[in-house]
Amino acid sequence: MSLTNTDLHSSLKKYFGFSKFKGLQEDVIQNVLDDKDTFVIMPTGGGKSLCYQLPAIMKEGTAIVVSPLIALMKNQVDAIRGISEQNGIAHVLNSSLTKTEVRQVMEDISNGVTKLLYVAPESLTKEEYVDFLRSVKLSFVAVDEAHCISEWGHDFRPEYRNLKGIINRLGEGIPIIGLTATATPKVQEDIIKNLGMNDALVYKASFNRPNLFYEVRPKTQNVDADIIRFVKQNQGKSGIIYCLSRKRVEELAQVLQVNGVSAVPYHAGFDAKTRAKYQDMFLMEEVDVVVATIAFGMGIDKPDVRFVIHHDIPKSIESYYQETGRAGRDGGEGHCLAFYSYKDVEKLEKFMSGKPVAEQEIGNALLQEIVAYAETSMSRRKFILHYFGEEFDEVDGEGADMDDNSRNPKPKEEAKDEVVKLLSVVRDTKEKFKTKEIVRILVGKTNAMISSHKTDEKEFFGIGAEKDKSYWMALVRQVLVAGLLKKEIERYGILHLTKAGEDYLENPESFMMTKDHVYSEDTNDAVTQAGKSGGASADDNLLKLLKDLRKNEARKREVPPFVVFQDPSLEDMSLKYPITMDELLNIQGVGEGKAKKYGQPFIDLITKYVEENEIIRPDDLVVKSTGANSGLKLYVIQSIDRKLPLDDIASAKGLELPELIKEMEQIVFSGTKLNIGYWIDEILDEDQQEEIHDYFLEADTDSITKAIEEFDGDYDDDELRLYRLKFISEVAN
Repeated sequence: MSLTNTDLHSSLKKYFGFSKFKGLQEDVIQNVLDDKDTFVIMPTGGGKSLCYQLPAIMKEGTAIVVSPLIALMKNQVDAIRGISEQNGIAHVLNSSLTKTEVRQVMEDISNGVTKLLYVAPESLTKEEYVDFLRSVKLSFVAVDEAHCISEWGHDFRPEYRNLKGIINRLGEGIPIIGLTATATPKVQEDIIKNLGMNDALVYKASFNRPNLFYEVRPKTQNVDADIIRFVKQNQGKSGIIYCLSRKRVEELAQVLQVNGVSAVPYHAGFDAKTRAKYQDMFLMEEVDVVVATIAFGMGIDKPDVRFVIHHDIPKSIESYYQETGRAGRDGGEGHCLAFYSYKDVEKLEKFMSGKPVAEQEIGNALLQEIVAYAETSMSRRKFILHYFGEEFDEVDGEGADMDDNSRNPKPKEEAKDEVVKLLSVVRDTKEKFKTKEIVRILVGKTNAMISSHKTDEKEFFGIGAEKDKSYWMALVRQVLVAGLLKKEIERYGILHLTKAGEDYLENPESFMMTKDHVYSEDTNDAVTQAGKSGGASADDNLLKLLKDLRKNEARKREVPPFVVFQDPSLEDMSLKYPITMDELLNIQGVGEGKAKKYGQPFIDLITKYVEENEIIRPDDLVVKSTGANSGLKLYVIQSIDRKLPLDDIASAKGLELPELIKEMEQIVFSGTKLNIGYWIDEILDEDQQEEIHDYFLEADTDSITKAIEEFDGDYDDDELRLYRLKFISEVAN
């Protein structure tokens, strides 16, 4: 069907009201009108759907559009009906229709009224539908969201895998148009092969979205406060916040609401009516923010989303690109902020370990890419575009300074010698350890596994002791990203040298390591780690004075310093400058008991410091809690008063023991006493208790990691955390 340029433009104006095509649209549409197979790769917001909607309206017969989501189909059908007098111009055919509605759809198709029929892949396997569609004129089949075909895509759907067979049943030689908003070269290959479109013309638009600003911040215990602060700085603007779990979606939406942000939650656990209601509230601008799992967003056509926040790092660069792509579709500003901690990555790795090896292999490869993105020091835009097989000039390219790394380059240091040490230790230990063991060997700390292999007797044991554990952890990750090491899949996490790693040992060359990676590895010590606030930084001079004061107060009372206030509390004080008792109570880890017992000298010192240095105190954010947790806290306190076994308390509230301990830590570290001696007597004998008690009495820090190292693995994490609670309850509270 060859048309002149004028015909095409007049149809575009007539049906869609646009006077000109965007990017590659015109070429694609001409190719479809010529009955040729077509493959379109176009980023979100690039005008993908027009590529099949316009030719479908112009051609004789009905075009079938295969789409993965009912909500997406409904949106598109409504949009097409909006441009035509005839309601029947577009229909959905899926499991949500009644028999009468199905009859109406078939009638409209037979009468040549329907130009676009949206179906889910499952609908095309129903005999009655296949028989009917064989009997009518079909113009072409469009496979939307075609990355769903590929296991390497971020949204794989098994039912998409046999689409080619299904399309063949509808008739001979029907042209196919495949469309996707994200596809790496690997996924593209997979789609073309699977749909049998080997002769298809491939149209690929640039993936660069120059109006989007990309930023990654370390995720701390105060991530809620960081998010609220960001949203309030962007008051009145529309935004989406993505979380991985439904539970977190609901909690965060509540926290935002309590703190004066108009927000709704959205996930697949809500019924269809509730989901539609929340989605409409967001589209109609009755609320500013939607907190959602990735179930939200496919087909969300809101052009003025101004920010997309990832509370958890996504599972792949594709998902990340697709989700961030929902910002700034109108060409206006779009801020893409991701919070990253390596702990989240480890959670995702654990989550995958139950899956078939092939799936794990793909999942871990995709995850490694996202870690590389989060930790890279290069232009994030260049990194993303390179992933999609596109070159980018980070000096003169469009949007070149639109990411945190380009605006604030991270310092680097030469690490050639350290890389050689790391690779040789992996090689000389016969490639049988995970990262944590390799790092222990480098710094010269043993544990049961290391000593059972007699590794601590080898001459290389401790060859990296001049650097600390966090340095080596960061280096291992950067060396993994550089492809000199890889992790084993079968026994997940074991490190192996790659061919490139072996070559590097033969001919070492410069390796510039990015500094500034305080992405904490210390997963057990969440409470001690808390408060290393992203974005704002503590007043170091004040922090030093507060630590000296703490030391003196501790000496007077003959207790270890951390019993008075823990480090995160002091860091928070040096950030917020509290000068009244009320303000002190808003400091992390300070409850009424603690404030009364230890607070006054700290308030006095801060008041004097603020006056002498003429400090303008921040009107800082105090995150109000939803109260959802206070019920749990009360239950925990009452149950412990009744001396109930801790595992019973945990299971009554659907918690694992470590989660219960975390709740107990929040109670005790805020100054409330918990008498858990009855439980400690169950798990530790007298000598053991005495040994741990003496350790905490002498220790400078209450870090559990340090305690585990000190006892050389004799006690596990839970035992030490529970004893620390008993110790602080008795000595401090």
